[in-house]
Amino acid sequence: MQIYNYGSINIDHIYRVPHLVQPGETLASHSYQQVLGGKGANQSIALANAGANVRHLGRYHPNDAALLDNLRHAGADLSLLQTTDTPSGHAIIQVDDQAENAIVLYAGANHSFRADELAGLLADAQPGDWLLLQNECSCTADMIHTAVEAGLQVAFNPAPMTPAVAQLPLDKLSVLFVNQVEVMQLLATDSPQPLDLNALATQLQQRLPETEVVITLGAAGACHVYHGKVRSVAAWKVNAMDTTGAGDTFIGYYLQAIAGNNTVETALQLGCAAAALCVQQMGASSSIPTAAAVTHFLAGAKA
Repeated sequence: MQIYNYGSINIDHIYRVPHLVQPGETLASHSYQQVLGGKGANQSIALANAGANVRHLGRYHPNDAALLDNLRHAGADLSLLQTTDTPSGHAIIQVDDQAENAIVLYAGANHSFRADELAGLLADAQPGDWLLLQNECSCTADMIHTAVEAGLQVAFNPAPMTPAVAQLPLDKLSVLFVNQVEVMQLLATDSPQPLDLNALATQLQQRLPETEVVITLGAAGACHVYHGKVRSVAAWKVNAMDTTGAGDTFIGYYLQAIAGNNTVETALQLGCAAAALCVQQMGASSSIPTAAAVTHFLAGAKA
């Protein structure tokens, strides 16, 4: 089965800092890296590393072609990528000594798509294939409608979360990926501590009765909510160095498992295991583990 990913391609400028910079503060960084980023690119690498047949739909400035090596090395199909005179998207990322991060995004080429171009991007797609998309490219609503009309199953990760997300055709999705902050924003409610998953399932059943919702819970693991039922998997306790890319890693491994007809429980477990390996490394795309590494990790955890 083919998975298409309509996703961002960014240049990540990563600064390791003692703490996240405060208003008016000038702060020296411990280190600096420039790497391939963007939630779209990260999720394509995670899908490819997990063993998926993934074709990335995206745009970048030709001067940045060398940054695509990580996508290519992972095995993603780049035949549908396009270049543009618009500068590539980029992100300024701070990562502090507690592994928390703060990110400033510039959309650039990611926002150069027009609605009338989208059907052409999916010209080779077959009914039953998957489309994954995030909220970092233009024409999100149009792409959801285009993919559904073509008979594709659609998975959406609405990051960055904006008020406009609530107006998107979320009821047409097969799977919605959110973290615990995003799901509360979507439902326009405060997040209780600890999160009441049963109450959340009731609200999601009312809001999106036919959409499967997968919620990443950070150190608490992840859960799947559908038709009022909650299925959860705990996270592994690891020494986290950098949480950047953990959610993207989870999504790639989860979606590949579901596309491969695995159970929800297996998909949750694979996603959490891959994320646990990801957070032990610095960087986003460079920290996404291979399927072999995830298999080894799970074998050790069960031993």
